[in-house]
Amino acid sequence: MAWAKLQHERGEVDAAGRLLAKMTFPVTSMEGLGALAIINNWRASHAYPLNTFQLTLRRKARKIERDAIVAQRAKRLESIHAKLARQPSMRMSQMQDIAGCRAVMSNMVAVRTLIKNYRTSSFGHRLKGEKDYISHPKKDGYRCHHLVFQYKGTEWTTVYDGLQVEVQVRTQMQHAWATAVEAVGIFTAQALKSNRGSVEWLRFFALMSSAIAAIEQCPPVPETPTAKEELVSELKSLADRLRVLNLLKAYSATIDLMGSAKDAKYFLMSLQPETARMSIWQFKAKESELANSKYTELERNLPEGSTTQIVLVSADNINALKRAYPNYFLDTNVFGDLVAKVLKGQFPKPLPHQTTPVAA
Repeated sequence: MAWAKLQHERGEVDAAGRLLAKMTFPVTSMEGLGALAIINNWRASHAYPLNTFQLTLRRKARKIERDAIVAQRAKRLESIHAKLARQPSMRMSQMQDIAGCRAVMSNMVAVRTLIKNYRTSSFGHRLKGEKDYISHPKKDGYRCHHLVFQYKGTEWTTVYDGLQVEVQVRTQMQHAWATAVEAVGIFTAQALKSNRGSVEWLRFFALMSSAIAAIEQCPPVPETPTAKEELVSELKSLADRLRVLNLLKAYSATIDLMGSAKDAKYFLMSLQPETARMSIWQFKAKESELANSKYTELERNLPEGSTTQIVLVSADNINALKRAYPNYFLDTNVFGDLVAKVLKGQFPKPLPHQTTPVAA
């Protein structure tokens, strides 16, 4: 199988990143196209390490839960561009989440068991960093456990040494929340995932995250009510004004499939929110480099300000893809059911204290 290998020095990659931070789309200049070619190769070169980490994550997660959702993705050019523009001092070669894989477990016991397994079992790659956003949730309500590893190869795979892969572990409810934030952001043309947009929507999601934390017996989101009655009351008020339940049930995407579904491993998804259409190109495992090339081609031709969402991911099949990335299918049913339950007060009282996190 042919895997992309890094063709440029890291200094060239960083220089291309600095150019990307200043670019407007679509990209037509020779200088811009050259920078995108370098960035595409840098991103594509993570495919082999990412696949390795995804296989390990799948084995570990499904030893704990047979139905654990496991998927991987390469970071979108739009997200890379936005991150570099927000943080001018960041070097492209040091971005930790160019490649990421995720396990979605049914509950917090399974999440903690999986994280403990990573910490206590023999693993040939270096754990470079860790962020526990479950025990210490972000103010916007984001909750997930992140582990960042540096790849360490053997024999011919040493060419990938030092490339970073982010492993994320979260529960099904945390996953429903996170994908709903993205989907509602798409519905309403707001960057809610980046904590920008309607103050009311941002507050609603922070409150819902605290309600989920209460259900999972985890610490609440900072600056949200710790009394159940107050939390539900504020949620009801916002849900009524925003017509949340109606909105969450109103959307679904029409799907157009391209390529053979047989043995497909990579799925390149393009969502056009205005028409609620999802185009999916399917690629086999040996077509990793081709998939990444098509990914960059579609991204570089997007006009500035386009609402189209493009992402390259890997999953077992289309059904697994929908479970792992419901936001790209405009599917918020799971989160909608959870909101309805919380608005009826069908959850425990929020915890007034910090629970003990997994030992570092």
